[in-house]
Amino acid sequence: MSRKGTDYIQSLRDGRQIFINGELISDHVDHIAFRNAVRSTAALYDYQAENQEQMTFTTPTGRQVNRSWELPDTREKLIKRGLAAQAWAEQSCGWLGRSPDHVPAAITGMMTHIDVFDEYDKKRADALRGYYAYARDRDLAMTYTIVNPQGDRSKLASEHDDKYHSLGVVDEDFDGITVRGAKMLGTSAPLAEEVLVGVQNPLKEGVDDIYALSFALPLATKGVKILSRKSYEQDSHSEFDNPLATRFDENDAVIYFDDVKVPWDRVFIYKKTSMCRAQFHSTAAEILMNTQSQARYSVKLKFLVGLAKRMAETTGVINFPAIQESLGNLASQAMVIDGMFRSLIHDPTARNGYFFPRQLQIYTTQAYSQELYPSFITAIRKLAGGGVIMLPSGVEDFDNPELADLIGKTQYSSVASPEDRVKVMKLAWDALGSEFGSRHTQYEMFYNGPHFAALMRVFGAFDWRHATGMVDDLLGRYSLANSKNGAVE
Repeated sequence: MSRKGTDYIQSLRDGRQIFINGELISDHVDHIAFRNAVRSTAALYDYQAENQEQMTFTTPTGRQVNRSWELPDTREKLIKRGLAAQAWAEQSCGWLGRSPDHVPAAITGMMTHIDVFDEYDKKRADALRGYYAYARDRDLAMTYTIVNPQGDRSKLASEHDDKYHSLGVVDEDFDGITVRGAKMLGTSAPLAEEVLVGVQNPLKEGVDDIYALSFALPLATKGVKILSRKSYEQDSHSEFDNPLATRFDENDAVIYFDDVKVPWDRVFIYKKTSMCRAQFHSTAAEILMNTQSQARYSVKLKFLVGLAKRMAETTGVINFPAIQESLGNLASQAMVIDGMFRSLIHDPTARNGYFFPRQLQIYTTQAYSQELYPSFITAIRKLAGGGVIMLPSGVEDFDNPELADLIGKTQYSSVASPEDRVKVMKLAWDALGSEFGSRHTQYEMFYNGPHFAALMRVFGAFDWRHATGMVDDLLGRYSLANSKNGAVE
Protein backbone atom coordinates (compact mmCIF):
# COMPACT_ATOMS: atom_id res chain seq x y z
CA MET A 1 0.00 0.00 0.00
CA SER A 2 1.00 3.58 -0.58
CA ARG A 3 1.86 5.79 2.35
CA LYS A 4 -1.09 7.47 4.08
CA GLY A 5 -1.51 10.88 5.62
CA THR A 6 -1.54 9.50 9.18
CA ASP A 7 1.84 7.83 8.54
CA TYR A 8 3.25 11.13 7.36
CA ILE A 9 1.90 13.12 10.31
CA GLN A 10 3.28 10.61 12.78
CA SER A 11 6.72 10.82 11.16
CA LEU A 12 6.84 14.57 11.86
CA ARG A 13 6.56 14.03 15.62
CA ASP A 14 10.33 13.68 15.76
CA GLY A 15 11.43 16.21 18.37
CA ARG A 16 13.04 18.61 15.90
CA GLN A 17 14.00 22.15 16.89
CA ILE A 18 11.77 24.77 15.26
CA PHE A 19 11.96 28.36 16.43
CA ILE A 20 9.17 30.87 15.76
CA ASN A 21 8.02 34.04 17.51
CA GLY A 22 10.90 33.84 19.98
CA GLU A 23 10.07 30.32 21.11
CA LEU A 24 11.31 26.78 20.60
CA ILE A 25 8.28 24.72 19.54
CA SER A 26 8.09 21.31 21.19
CA ASP A 27 5.46 19.80 18.88
CA HIS A 28 5.05 21.72 15.66
CA VAL A 29 2.59 19.22 14.18
CA ASP A 30 -0.25 20.61 16.30
CA HIS A 31 1.07 24.15 16.69
CA ILE A 32 -1.14 26.96 15.42
CA ALA A 33 1.63 28.13 13.07
CA PHE A 34 1.92 24.85 11.15
CA ARG A 35 -0.94 22.44 11.89
CA ASN A 36 -3.14 23.15 8.86
CA ALA A 37 -0.28 23.05 6.36
CA VAL A 38 0.79 19.73 7.87
CA ARG A 39 -2.73 18.38 7.27
CA SER A 40 -2.81 19.77 3.73
CA THR A 41 0.38 17.85 2.98
CA ALA A 42 -1.02 14.75 4.66
CA ALA A 43 -4.02 15.05 2.34
CA LEU A 44 -1.65 14.67 -0.62
CA TYR A 45 -0.55 11.27 0.67
CA ASP A 46 -4.17 10.27 1.23
CA TYR A 47 -5.02 11.29 -2.35
CA GLN A 48 -2.04 9.24 -3.53
CA ALA A 49 -3.18 6.20 -1.53
CA GLU A 50 -6.62 6.48 -3.10
CA ASN A 51 -5.24 6.88 -6.64
CA GLN A 52 -2.26 4.56 -6.68
CA GLU A 53 -2.35 3.68 -10.36
CA GLN A 54 -2.18 7.36 -11.29
CA MET A 55 0.23 8.51 -8.58
CA THR A 56 2.59 5.64 -7.74
CA PHE A 57 4.89 2.97 -9.13
CA THR A 58 6.25 -0.22 -7.60
CA THR A 59 9.87 -0.05 -6.43
CA PRO A 60 12.29 -3.00 -6.79
CA THR A 61 11.58 -3.69 -3.11
CA GLY A 62 7.82 -3.87 -3.69
CA ARG A 63 6.82 -0.48 -2.26
CA GLN A 64 4.19 1.80 -3.82
CA VAL A 65 5.70 5.30 -3.87
CA ASN A 66 5.20 8.58 -5.68
CA ARG A 67 6.18 8.67 -9.35
CA SER A 68 8.67 11.46 -8.64
CA TRP A 69 11.05 8.71 -7.44
CA GLU A 70 10.76 6.70 -10.67
CA LEU A 71 13.69 6.65 -13.11
CA PRO A 72 12.18 7.74 -16.47
CA ASP A 73 13.59 5.02 -18.72
CA THR A 74 10.59 5.25 -21.09
CA ARG A 75 8.66 8.13 -22.60
CA GLU A 76 5.54 6.87 -20.92
CA LYS A 77 7.12 7.10 -17.46
CA LEU A 78 8.13 10.71 -18.08
CA ILE A 79 4.58 11.58 -19.11
CA LYS A 80 3.05 9.76 -16.13
CA ARG A 81 5.32 11.53 -13.64
CA GLY A 82 4.36 14.90 -15.15
CA LEU A 83 0.64 14.19 -15.01
CA ALA A 84 0.96 12.87 -11.44
CA ALA A 85 2.67 16.12 -10.47
CA GLN A 86 -0.23 18.09 -11.94
CA ALA A 87 -2.75 15.91 -10.11
CA TRP A 88 -1.03 16.51 -6.77
CA ALA A 89 -0.76 20.25 -7.52
CA GLU A 90 -4.52 20.42 -8.12
CA GLN A 91 -5.10 19.34 -4.51
CA SER A 92 -3.63 22.69 -3.38
CA CYS A 93 -4.68 24.62 -6.50
CA GLY A 94 -0.95 25.08 -7.13
CA TRP A 95 -0.21 26.92 -3.87
CA LEU A 96 2.10 24.32 -2.30
CA GLY A 97 5.28 25.20 -4.14
CA ARG A 98 7.49 22.65 -2.40
CA SER A 99 5.19 19.66 -2.25
CA PRO A 100 6.79 16.27 -1.45
CA ASP A 101 7.38 15.43 -5.12
CA HIS A 102 9.85 18.28 -5.76
CA VAL A 103 13.10 17.29 -4.04
CA PRO A 104 12.67 13.58 -4.90
CA ALA A 105 12.62 14.66 -8.55
CA ALA A 106 16.01 16.30 -8.03
CA ILE A 107 17.51 13.21 -6.36
CA THR A 108 16.08 10.98 -9.08
CA GLY A 109 17.63 13.28 -11.67
CA MET A 110 21.02 12.80 -10.00
CA MET A 111 20.57 9.05 -10.13
CA THR A 112 19.98 9.13 -13.89
CA HIS A 113 23.55 10.44 -14.18
CA ILE A 114 25.17 8.56 -11.34
CA ASP A 115 28.21 8.22 -13.58
CA VAL A 116 28.96 11.90 -12.88
CA PHE A 117 29.34 10.99 -9.21
CA ASP A 118 31.24 7.78 -9.99
CA GLU A 119 33.83 9.75 -11.94
CA TYR A 120 34.18 12.17 -9.04
CA ASP A 121 34.34 9.69 -6.13
CA LYS A 122 33.04 6.13 -6.04
CA LYS A 123 32.33 6.28 -2.30
CA ARG A 124 30.28 9.46 -2.63
CA ALA A 125 28.40 7.89 -5.55
CA ASP A 126 27.61 4.80 -3.46
CA ALA A 127 26.36 7.07 -0.67
CA LEU A 128 23.94 8.70 -3.13
CA ARG A 129 22.81 5.29 -4.41
CA GLY A 130 22.10 4.13 -0.90
CA TYR A 131 20.28 7.27 0.08
CA TYR A 132 18.13 7.28 -3.03
CA ALA A 133 16.92 3.74 -2.26
CA TYR A 134 16.36 4.62 1.40
CA ALA A 135 14.39 7.81 0.74
CA ARG A 136 12.50 6.33 -2.21
CA ASP A 137 11.24 3.28 -0.34
CA ARG A 138 9.99 5.49 2.51
CA ASP A 139 8.48 8.03 0.09
CA LEU A 140 10.00 10.77 2.24
CA ALA A 141 8.76 14.33 2.29
CA MET A 142 11.87 16.45 1.75
CA THR A 143 13.03 20.01 1.45
CA TYR A 144 16.37 21.34 0.32
CA THR A 145 18.66 24.21 1.21
CA ILE A 146 20.94 24.92 -1.72
CA VAL A 147 21.63 28.64 -1.29
CA ASN A 148 24.01 30.35 1.14
CA PRO A 149 22.52 33.15 3.25
CA GLN A 150 22.85 36.52 1.54
CA GLY A 151 25.10 38.40 3.95
CA ASP A 152 27.29 40.69 1.86
CA ARG A 153 26.33 39.61 -1.65
CA SER A 154 29.46 41.20 -3.10
CA LYS A 155 31.61 38.65 -1.26
CA LEU A 156 32.30 34.95 -1.64
CA ALA A 157 31.49 32.67 1.27
CA SER A 158 35.12 32.68 2.45
CA GLU A 159 35.34 36.48 2.41
CA HIS A 160 32.82 37.10 5.21
CA ASP A 161 34.14 38.05 8.65
CA ASP A 162 32.45 35.00 10.12
CA LYS A 163 34.03 31.97 8.46
CA TYR A 164 30.90 29.96 9.17
CA HIS A 165 28.33 32.51 8.09
CA SER A 166 27.59 29.98 5.35
CA LEU A 167 27.59 26.27 6.02
CA GLY A 168 31.09 24.81 6.02
CA VAL A 169 33.16 21.88 7.27
CA VAL A 170 34.49 22.15 10.82
CA ASP A 171 36.08 18.73 11.15
CA GLU A 172 36.15 15.20 9.76
CA ASP A 173 36.92 11.79 11.23
CA PHE A 174 36.36 8.12 10.53
CA ASP A 175 32.60 8.42 11.09
CA GLY A 176 31.87 11.49 9.01
CA ILE A 177 32.09 15.26 8.89
CA THR A 178 31.01 18.02 11.27
CA VAL A 179 29.41 21.09 9.72
CA ARG A 180 28.52 24.56 10.99
CA GLY A 181 26.66 27.51 9.49
CA ALA A 182 23.45 28.50 7.77
CA LYS A 183 21.64 27.61 4.57
CA MET A 184 18.47 28.94 2.99
CA LEU A 185 15.67 28.83 1.96
CA GLY A 186 14.23 25.78 3.62
CA THR A 187 10.82 26.16 2.03
CA SER A 188 8.41 23.68 3.66
CA ALA A 189 11.03 22.66 6.25
CA PRO A 190 8.31 22.33 8.92
CA LEU A 191 6.50 19.95 6.57
CA ALA A 192 9.52 17.87 5.56
CA GLU A 193 11.14 14.86 7.20
CA GLU A 194 14.63 15.30 5.77
CA VAL A 195 16.70 18.01 4.11
CA LEU A 196 19.00 17.78 1.11
CA VAL A 197 21.86 20.27 1.36
CA GLY A 198 23.76 21.54 -1.66
CA VAL A 199 25.28 24.71 -3.11
CA GLN A 200 24.10 26.85 -6.01
CA ASN A 201 26.23 29.90 -5.15
CA PRO A 202 29.50 30.51 -7.04
CA LEU A 203 32.48 29.01 -5.22
CA LYS A 204 36.16 29.58 -5.90
CA GLU A 205 38.26 26.44 -6.36
CA GLY A 206 40.92 26.09 -3.68
CA VAL A 207 39.48 28.94 -1.62
CA ASP A 208 35.88 27.99 -0.86
CA ASP A 209 36.45 24.23 -0.62
CA ILE A 210 35.06 23.88 2.91
CA TYR A 211 31.69 25.16 1.62
CA ALA A 212 31.56 22.67 -1.26
CA LEU A 213 29.21 20.13 0.27
CA SER A 214 26.16 18.04 -0.40
CA PHE A 215 24.48 15.72 2.07
CA ALA A 216 21.07 14.70 3.44
CA LEU A 217 19.89 14.45 7.02
CA PRO A 218 16.70 14.10 9.07
CA LEU A 219 15.55 17.52 10.24
CA ALA A 220 15.44 16.09 13.75
CA THR A 221 19.22 15.55 13.75
CA LYS A 222 20.95 16.96 16.84
CA GLY A 223 22.20 20.49 16.18
CA VAL A 224 19.83 21.25 13.28
CA LYS A 225 17.90 24.42 14.09
CA ILE A 226 14.97 25.56 11.94
CA LEU A 227 14.45 29.34 12.11
CA SER A 228 10.99 29.86 10.68
CA ARG A 229 9.73 33.09 9.16
CA LYS A 230 6.44 34.37 10.53
CA SER A 231 3.53 32.06 9.94
CA TYR A 232 0.80 33.43 7.69
CA GLU A 233 -1.31 30.52 8.85
CA GLN A 234 -1.02 31.62 12.46
CA ASP A 235 -1.71 35.26 11.57
CA SER A 236 -4.77 34.39 9.48
CA HIS A 237 -7.93 35.89 10.89
CA SER A 238 -10.05 32.88 9.99
CA GLU A 239 -10.54 30.30 7.27
CA PHE A 240 -13.25 32.49 5.74
CA ASP A 241 -11.00 35.56 5.74
CA ASN A 242 -7.79 33.80 4.60
CA PRO A 243 -8.77 30.57 2.85
CA LEU A 244 -5.36 30.05 1.21
CA ALA A 245 -3.06 31.09 4.04
CA THR A 246 -4.90 28.92 6.56
CA ARG A 247 -4.33 25.84 4.41
CA PHE A 248 -1.24 26.19 2.26
CA ASP A 249 1.39 28.25 4.07
CA GLU A 250 4.27 25.85 3.52
CA ASN A 251 6.57 28.21 5.39
CA ASP A 252 10.19 29.08 4.67
CA ALA A 253 13.10 28.82 7.07
CA VAL A 254 16.77 29.45 7.54
CA ILE A 255 18.36 26.22 8.69
CA TYR A 256 21.35 26.55 11.00
CA PHE A 257 23.69 23.62 11.51
CA ASP A 258 25.22 23.94 14.96
CA ASP A 259 28.18 21.57 14.74
CA VAL A 260 26.09 18.82 13.19
CA LYS A 261 27.64 15.41 12.56
CA VAL A 262 26.96 14.01 9.09
CA PRO A 263 27.87 10.30 8.59
CA TRP A 264 29.84 9.46 5.45
CA ASP A 265 27.00 7.40 4.02
CA ARG A 266 24.97 10.63 3.83
CA VAL A 267 27.71 12.75 2.21
CA PHE A 268 27.45 13.09 -1.60
CA ILE A 269 29.97 15.88 -2.27
CA TYR A 270 32.93 16.87 -0.12
CA LYS A 271 35.26 19.81 -0.79
CA LYS A 272 34.88 19.65 -4.59
CA THR A 273 33.59 22.97 -5.86
CA SER A 274 33.05 21.87 -9.46
CA MET A 275 30.75 19.06 -8.32
CA CYS A 276 28.39 21.48 -6.60
CA ARG A 277 27.25 22.78 -9.97
CA ALA A 278 27.58 19.40 -11.70
CA GLN A 279 25.24 17.86 -9.13
CA PHE A 280 22.35 19.84 -10.59
CA HIS A 281 23.45 20.87 -14.08
CA SER A 282 25.45 17.87 -15.34
CA THR A 283 22.73 15.51 -14.20
CA ALA A 284 18.96 15.70 -14.77
CA ALA A 285 18.33 17.04 -11.25
CA GLU A 286 17.52 20.57 -12.36
CA ILE A 287 15.51 19.34 -15.33
CA LEU A 288 13.25 16.95 -13.40
CA MET A 289 12.70 19.16 -10.36
CA ASN A 290 11.78 22.10 -12.58
CA THR A 291 9.43 19.92 -14.60
CA GLN A 292 7.56 19.32 -11.35
CA SER A 293 7.62 23.08 -10.69
CA GLN A 294 6.09 23.81 -14.07
CA ALA A 295 3.37 21.21 -13.50
CA ARG A 296 2.41 23.05 -10.32
CA TYR A 297 2.72 26.48 -11.93
CA SER A 298 0.40 25.50 -14.77
CA VAL A 299 -2.24 24.47 -12.24
CA LYS A 300 -1.84 27.67 -10.24
CA LEU A 301 -2.38 29.92 -13.26
CA LYS A 302 -5.56 28.07 -14.21
CA PHE A 303 -6.81 28.54 -10.66
CA LEU A 304 -6.09 32.27 -10.85
CA VAL A 305 -7.86 32.55 -14.20
CA GLY A 306 -10.88 30.81 -12.67
CA LEU A 307 -10.79 33.18 -9.72
CA ALA A 308 -10.64 36.20 -12.04
CA LYS A 309 -13.74 34.96 -13.90
CA ARG A 310 -15.63 34.37 -10.66
CA MET A 311 -14.85 37.94 -9.60
CA ALA A 312 -16.09 39.31 -12.92
CA GLU A 313 -19.29 37.29 -12.60
CA THR A 314 -19.83 38.39 -9.01
CA THR A 315 -19.38 42.08 -9.83
CA GLY A 316 -21.64 41.87 -12.89
CA VAL A 317 -19.06 42.84 -15.52
CA ILE A 318 -18.55 39.45 -17.14
CA ASN A 319 -20.36 40.47 -20.34
CA PHE A 320 -18.37 43.65 -20.89
CA PRO A 321 -16.18 43.22 -24.01
CA ALA A 322 -13.19 44.82 -22.30
CA ILE A 323 -13.47 42.39 -19.36
CA GLN A 324 -13.77 39.40 -21.68
CA GLU A 325 -10.70 40.65 -23.51
CA SER A 326 -8.77 40.80 -20.24
CA LEU A 327 -9.95 37.35 -19.18
CA GLY A 328 -9.16 35.97 -22.63
CA ASN A 329 -5.65 37.36 -22.36
CA LEU A 330 -5.16 35.76 -18.95
CA ALA A 331 -6.54 32.45 -20.24
CA SER A 332 -4.24 32.54 -23.26
CA GLN A 333 -1.22 33.13 -21.03
CA ALA A 334 -2.27 30.26 -18.78
CA MET A 335 -2.60 28.01 -21.82
CA VAL A 336 0.83 29.04 -23.08
CA ILE A 337 2.24 27.83 -19.78
CA ASP A 338 0.18 24.63 -19.96
CA GLY A 339 1.38 24.04 -23.52
CA MET A 340 4.98 24.65 -22.52
CA PHE A 341 4.61 22.15 -19.69
CA ARG A 342 3.09 19.53 -21.98
CA SER A 343 5.94 20.04 -24.45
CA LEU A 344 8.34 19.20 -21.62
CA ILE A 345 6.89 15.75 -21.06
CA HIS A 346 5.70 14.91 -24.59
CA ASP A 347 8.77 16.04 -26.57
CA PRO A 348 11.67 14.58 -24.60
CA THR A 349 15.24 13.83 -25.46
CA ALA A 350 17.05 10.59 -24.58
CA ARG A 351 20.30 10.53 -22.62
CA ASN A 352 22.04 7.91 -20.48
CA GLY A 353 19.20 5.49 -21.19
CA TYR A 354 16.54 7.84 -19.80
CA PHE A 355 14.05 10.34 -21.19
CA PHE A 356 14.09 13.98 -20.12
CA PRO A 357 12.53 17.28 -21.10
CA ARG A 358 14.80 19.29 -23.39
CA GLN A 359 17.08 21.62 -21.50
CA LEU A 360 16.33 24.67 -23.64
CA GLN A 361 12.60 24.16 -23.16
CA ILE A 362 13.07 23.99 -19.38
CA TYR A 363 15.13 27.18 -19.34
CA THR A 364 12.68 29.00 -21.60
CA THR A 365 9.69 27.98 -19.52
CA GLN A 366 11.44 29.09 -16.34
CA ALA A 367 12.42 32.48 -17.74
CA TYR A 368 8.96 33.15 -19.17
CA SER A 369 7.22 32.03 -15.97
CA GLN A 370 9.32 34.32 -13.76
CA GLU A 371 8.49 37.35 -15.87
CA LEU A 372 4.82 36.45 -16.33
CA TYR A 373 3.65 36.01 -12.74
CA PRO A 374 3.81 39.60 -11.42
CA SER A 375 2.10 40.96 -14.55
CA PHE A 376 -0.49 38.17 -14.30
CA ILE A 377 -1.26 39.17 -10.72
CA THR A 378 -1.39 42.85 -11.68
CA ALA A 379 -3.92 42.14 -14.43
CA ILE A 380 -6.21 40.37 -11.96
CA ARG A 381 -5.79 43.22 -9.47
CA LYS A 382 -7.06 45.59 -12.16
CA LEU A 383 -10.14 43.43 -12.61
CA ALA A 384 -10.73 43.40 -8.85
CA GLY A 385 -10.44 47.14 -8.32
CA GLY A 386 -11.59 48.26 -4.87
CA GLY A 387 -13.74 45.17 -4.41
CA VAL A 388 -10.96 43.36 -2.55
CA ILE A 389 -10.57 46.29 -0.14
CA MET A 390 -14.17 47.26 0.69
CA LEU A 391 -14.67 44.11 2.76
CA PRO A 392 -15.83 43.36 6.31
CA SER A 393 -13.00 43.24 8.83
CA GLY A 394 -13.66 39.62 9.69
CA VAL A 395 -16.18 36.81 10.08
CA GLU A 396 -17.27 38.31 13.42
CA ASP A 397 -18.98 41.14 11.53
CA PHE A 398 -21.60 38.68 10.31
CA ASP A 399 -22.47 37.79 13.92
CA ASN A 400 -23.37 41.37 14.75
CA PRO A 401 -26.98 41.97 13.59
CA GLU A 402 -26.39 45.64 12.84
CA LEU A 403 -23.22 44.96 10.86
CA ALA A 404 -24.77 41.99 9.11
CA ASP A 405 -27.58 44.25 7.92
CA LEU A 406 -25.08 46.83 6.65
CA ILE A 407 -23.07 44.10 4.91
CA GLY A 408 -26.24 43.02 3.14
CA LYS A 409 -26.78 46.57 1.92
CA THR A 410 -23.19 47.30 0.83
CA GLN A 411 -21.97 43.95 -0.50
CA TYR A 412 -24.49 43.78 -3.32
CA SER A 413 -24.28 41.39 -6.23
CA SER A 414 -26.96 40.47 -8.75
CA VAL A 415 -25.72 36.87 -8.89
CA ALA A 416 -24.46 36.16 -5.37
CA SER A 417 -25.53 36.71 -1.79
CA PRO A 418 -23.61 39.31 0.23
CA GLU A 419 -21.87 36.46 2.08
CA ASP A 420 -20.84 34.78 -1.16
CA ARG A 421 -19.60 38.05 -2.64
CA VAL A 422 -17.42 38.64 0.42
CA LYS A 423 -16.23 35.04 0.25
CA VAL A 424 -15.02 35.42 -3.35
CA MET A 425 -13.34 38.75 -2.66
CA LYS A 426 -11.63 37.49 0.49
CA LEU A 427 -10.21 34.58 -1.52
CA ALA A 428 -9.04 36.99 -4.19
CA TRP A 429 -7.28 39.24 -1.67
CA ASP A 430 -5.56 36.27 -0.06
CA ALA A 431 -4.21 35.28 -3.49
CA LEU A 432 -3.34 38.78 -4.68
CA GLY A 433 -2.53 41.16 -1.87
CA SER A 434 -2.24 39.53 1.54
CA GLU A 435 1.16 38.72 3.04
CA PHE A 436 0.60 35.16 1.87
CA GLY A 437 -0.18 36.31 -1.68
CA SER A 438 2.74 38.75 -1.76
CA ARG A 439 5.12 36.05 -0.61
CA HIS A 440 3.95 33.88 -3.50
CA THR A 441 4.66 36.65 -6.01
CA GLN A 442 8.19 36.91 -4.62
CA TYR A 443 8.52 33.12 -4.65
CA GLU A 444 7.47 32.74 -8.29
CA MET A 445 9.86 35.50 -9.33
CA PHE A 446 12.95 34.15 -7.56
CA TYR A 447 12.72 30.49 -6.52
CA ASN A 448 14.60 29.53 -9.69
CA GLY A 449 17.17 32.26 -9.10
CA PRO A 450 17.34 35.79 -10.53
CA HIS A 451 15.67 36.45 -13.87
CA PHE A 452 18.90 37.49 -15.58
CA ALA A 453 20.40 34.09 -14.69
CA ALA A 454 17.42 32.33 -16.27
CA LEU A 455 17.84 34.37 -19.45
CA MET A 456 21.57 33.68 -19.51
CA ARG A 457 20.78 29.95 -19.42
CA VAL A 458 18.45 30.42 -22.37
CA PHE A 459 21.19 32.31 -24.19
CA GLY A 460 23.65 29.51 -23.54
CA ALA A 461 21.30 26.71 -24.63
CA PHE A 462 19.68 28.31 -27.68
CA ASP A 463 20.66 26.98 -31.14
CA TRP A 464 22.25 30.20 -32.36
CA ARG A 465 24.06 28.40 -35.18
CA HIS A 466 20.78 27.37 -36.81
CA ALA A 467 19.11 30.75 -36.26
CA THR A 468 22.01 32.86 -37.53
CA GLY A 469 22.58 30.31 -40.28
CA MET A 470 19.18 31.14 -41.75
CA VAL A 471 20.05 34.84 -41.60
CA ASP A 472 23.41 34.27 -43.26
CA ASP A 473 21.83 32.08 -45.93
CA LEU A 474 19.40 34.83 -46.89
CA LEU A 475 22.14 37.47 -46.78
CA GLY A 476 24.16 35.29 -49.14
CA ARG A 477 21.40 35.24 -51.76
CA TYR A 478 21.80 38.87 -52.79
CA SER A 479 24.35 41.64 -53.02
CA LEU A 480 24.42 45.30 -53.88
CA ALA A 481 25.50 44.50 -57.43
CA ASN A 482 22.77 42.01 -58.35
CA SER A 483 20.02 44.00 -56.64
CA LYS A 484 20.08 46.92 -59.05
CA ASN A 485 17.92 45.27 -61.74
CA GLY A 486 15.08 44.67 -59.22
CA ALA A 487 14.72 40.97 -60.08
CA VAL A 488 14.99 38.29 -57.38
CA GLU A 489 17.13 35.38 -58.52
